[in-house]
Amino acid sequence: MKRINILQIGIGPLGVKIAQFIDGRAGLKTIAAVDKSPALIGRDLGEVCAGGRPDSYRDGIKIQSSIAEAIKKKKPDVVVLTTVSDMERIVPQIEEILAYGIPVVSTCEELSFPWKTAPKLAQQLDDAAKKAGVAVLGTGVNPGYLMDALPVFLTAVCQDVQSVTVSRFQNAQFRRIPFQKKIGAGLSLEAFQQKIEDGSLRHVGLTESIHLIASRMGWKLERTEDLISPVVAKQKIETEAMTIPKGHATGVRQEGNGYVNGEAKIRLIFQATVGEKESYDEVVIGGTPGIRSKIEGGVNGDVATCAITLNAIPQLLRSAPGLVTMVDIPPVSFFG
Repeated sequence: MKRINILQIGIGPLGVKIAQFIDGRAGLKTIAAVDKSPALIGRDLGEVCAGGRPDSYRDGIKIQSSIAEAIKKKKPDVVVLTTVSDMERIVPQIEEILAYGIPVVSTCEELSFPWKTAPKLAQQLDDAAKKAGVAVLGTGVNPGYLMDALPVFLTAVCQDVQSVTVSRFQNAQFRRIPFQKKIGAGLSLEAFQQKIEDGSLRHVGLTESIHLIASRMGWKLERTEDLISPVVAKQKIETEAMTIPKGHATGVRQEGNGYVNGEAKIRLIFQATVGEKESYDEVVIGGTPGIRSKIEGGVNGDVATCAITLNAIPQLLRSAPGLVTMVDIPPVSFFG
């Protein structure tokens, strides 16, 4: 396989980690980078990604403010887009990329399966990608794999499927600080509730995962629900990053359900807290045969999100033009 040249757009914490992963993969190369932050424009990508140790990177790539500037010297094979989580803001960004005829893989959660939650925007993006002759994919560890693509693949050996339940429990103490803040760790219950109400505290993508599973099982959902609640500290918790008083939130529990004829056929449980007793990922298929698959210790979300984004690229490049999902493209695996 020839080396795949990448344009990275979005050099926040996730973009930096992906750049580091690319640097460690012989078949991949970041050749250009774009970010809108004035604090990053003009800086050396290697220096930003090396955490102040520019001697460990020798790429000489300057972060640009626009795609046009970034690809003046060479057109990339693919764009890795790590900017926002919602369809409303990601669609204009992807349309700008498609104008240059470049395929896109993005970590935007709502892009993982937007056909039911944002059908007009999904169709708009699908049309634009087909016109450009390239594919667009939204992926990640969750959504994108653990709570949607993986359970779908596990049903391949079933004669019938009656229910799908996926549980993802994580000890957030060992995740990035932005992730710990994202799940509300350390907040008072009042502040936690305020963030639920303003929409800033939730795991994005649970509903998209439900709809992806339902679409593959052939289930017509009458409704979905997304329930969010705090997990409360029973005693004071102290870590290197924070102190959580007794009675404050250690993190979030979120449950998504998809109903058919009044029955929850799909149940997705996501719980991430600082100090969670057991980390694991489990899929339970109710069917013939019944399947229970458990990953002890769970999958490291930061590592897995970066890895699956990059591992999906060869299959994305082989895909037919249009907006695709993880169950539309050829099976993704590690490639050396």
